[in-house]
Amino acid sequence: MASVALDQLRSKALELSESERAELAHDLVASLDGKPDQEVADQWDREILRRLQQIDDGIVESVDRAELKRRMRQQFTPN
Repeated sequence: MASVALDQLRSKALELSESERAELAHDLVASLDGKPDQEVADQWDREILRRLQQIDDGIVESVDRAELKRRMRQQFTPN
């Protein structure tokens, strides 16, 4: 059973905007992961920069969320 403090905190959190709740949720989940591995974080940073450069160079093209969802449904829906 949840404590009174937890119930109050949850109630206050639900009053936040969607973006604020998303940020809070991200921070809470990240707090469960422990200390980040700096080498892995650096590798992700390099990968992100590499992918952004591919977009800037016209090598790859981005798609919007609706198109991505459509493609994923098509790929993972059994025939």
